[in-house]
Amino acid sequence: MALFTAFMLGFAGSLHCAGMCGPIVLAMPAIGRNWATQVMGRLAYNLGRITTYGLLGLGFGLLGHVLNLLGVQRWLSIVAGLVILLGLFAWPLRGSLAIIALPVGRLKAALGSMLQRRTVGSQFLFGGLNGLLPCGLVYVACAGAAATGSVSGGIQYMLLFGLGTVPMMFGLGVAGRFLHARLQGRMQRVIPVALAVMGALLILRGLSLGIPYLSPDLSDGPGGGACCH
Repeated sequence: MALFTAFMLGFAGSLHCAGMCGPIVLAMPAIGRNWATQVMGRLAYNLGRITTYGLLGLGFGLLGHVLNLLGVQRWLSIVAGLVILLGLFAWPLRGSLAIIALPVGRLKAALGSMLQRRTVGSQFLFGGLNGLLPCGLVYVACAGAAATGSVSGGIQYMLLFGLGTVPMMFGLGVAGRFLHARLQGRMQRVIPVALAVMGALLILRGLSLGIPYLSPDLSDGPGGGACCH
């Protein structure tokens, strides 16, 4: 899987992150009275998220490596891409999934209470736990990590995905409610496009058309897809 798609997905998807996790980020207390310590806290939060994404990349990269050895990785890539594209049809219904939103909201509230400890370490830990919250975009990124077919590729993919979300999430933490309000109306249009591109790229990779970077030849049997660009 082309690694540049990870940063693109994270950057475009960060609008979604701002909408879903924005309220919690805005509620994060300052850990000091000066600007420098507040920036340190926001950086720690984002570093915690990226660390969790890297660990997820390790797990899904290992899964992709095993599937590559079994010779079924290309089919996993095609199926994952089809699932993402089919999921776009359910995108307009996402607001009605209250049965899912309720437990997730309670989990966020519990994590928010932990932030009363005004330390850099607590904000790093919160960021790490926040990275484990249910998120469709993270699932898509994990599919991309598995499609790399290697542990190192999976880690790099998820780290780049996390880095793509940093500008938005860091800006939200610093600029506060003003930035959050401006983004609310825009994120709905960007996310479906990002998901469609990601699904198409996964299918294109699985088709093994011999196109460098986008659809490398995976027809050499087990291990044929180990070299990912």
